[in-house]
Amino acid sequence: MEHTSTEKRDFGVGSVSAAILRLAIPMTFAQLINVLYSVVDRIYIGHLPHTSTEALTGIGLTLPVITIVTAFANLFGMGGAPLFSMERGRENTDKARTIMGNSFALILIFGLLLSLLCYLFKEPLLYLFGASDTTYPYADAYLSIYLLGTIFVMISLGMNNFINAQGFGVMGMLTVSIGAVLNLILDPVFIFIFGLGIRGAAVATVISQMISALWVLKFLTGKKALITLSRRSMRIKRRLVRDITTLGLSGFIMSITNGAVQIICNATLQNYGGDLYIGIMTVINSVREIVNIPVNGFTNSAQPVMSFNYGAQKYGRVKSAIRFMTIFCIVFTLIVWALIFFFPHFFIQVFNSDPALLDNGIPALHVYFFGIFMMALQFSGQSTFVALGYSRHTIFFSLLRKAVIVIPLTIWLPTVGNLGTTGVFLAEPISNFIGGTACFVTMMFTVWRKLDA
Repeated sequence: MEHTSTEKRDFGVGSVSAAILRLAIPMTFAQLINVLYSVVDRIYIGHLPHTSTEALTGIGLTLPVITIVTAFANLFGMGGAPLFSMERGRENTDKARTIMGNSFALILIFGLLLSLLCYLFKEPLLYLFGASDTTYPYADAYLSIYLLGTIFVMISLGMNNFINAQGFGVMGMLTVSIGAVLNLILDPVFIFIFGLGIRGAAVATVISQMISALWVLKFLTGKKALITLSRRSMRIKRRLVRDITTLGLSGFIMSITNGAVQIICNATLQNYGGDLYIGIMTVINSVREIVNIPVNGFTNSAQPVMSFNYGAQKYGRVKSAIRFMTIFCIVFTLIVWALIFFFPHFFIQVFNSDPALLDNGIPALHVYFFGIFMMALQFSGQSTFVALGYSRHTIFFSLLRKAVIVIPLTIWLPTVGNLGTTGVFLAEPISNFIGGTACFVTMMFTVWRKLDA
């Protein structure tokens, strides 16, 4: 029985697609539950009596900060996990443990710094993000409490990568499941029963993330982990810090640029459409988070399989993983595109029932998600570069789609032919077509060809 269990952790034998699915199913479910942390807050707040739209907009204004926190978790978690997997493939257990320990130390240091800096500058930041005098009190109430749990968010998100990298997909799922289910239960208690409103949503989130973080640490320091976290492994090594941050920069830049896009979008929408359109963008961002879950879950699950086999020099299996990952992502996003096109009312009404938001939100939803299947190419190419250690490629394509394409278009398109708010929503599909094609084609002409050699 022990032999079978160990074999399932070895990504170098058996079916490649089965290895990915063993991780993808629980990991996707875990990410679905993880998104509930913030999405459930928006669902409850979006249906508060009398102040639902203003409160929903207020939470939307905090999304860039939440995205920045996620960015730092990705920097050290997604940066360290592929290196960790490669050393596992080379059977270098001590180095793998040191990589994990250094990643954890960096998460602790930057988690504390980030929460302090965001708290000190939250007022100018929120107004920069598009707050008005009406929506600022809601954003401030939520963010002031949420920042107390920054370190918990970063530990649970960042270190969960090392649970999945060891092949414990179900355990990784439980990491976020426990906290997210708790958040689902605590939200209505703190928001409605205790009458804390938007503050209650933040309190529930902080408590839930703390439980998730404790669960991660308990597992990684316990007997079930193949490679455990130790104090000695947390001693900072400059070369490893450089390697971790270099490889993690792609995920970091993707999140940071996502945050920058949210800031630019909110500020531009405030200028052309006011608070209502920031509320619409909050709904769109929420739908996008849910849509991205299976794609993220699948590509993240393929990464340790690709990294392990690349370290073991089993290049045919790496190619099989790339092929399987890409086909799944394209098919899934095509299905999602059809659902959003034919049933837009459903996706919006989950978060808010304001007639004005619904009327203006449907055309915005159609424009924003047009041709979303091209996003799958970006995710597949990007995940391959990350898994195999192509740090320069990952950084370049992360910057290309968001910083080079989306942000300039978000600023420029509203001025073209009186597009106004439509121009803001149009920037996303254009970037998917250009950025997705460029990333995937480059991956095929670089990585894929080298794997043939």
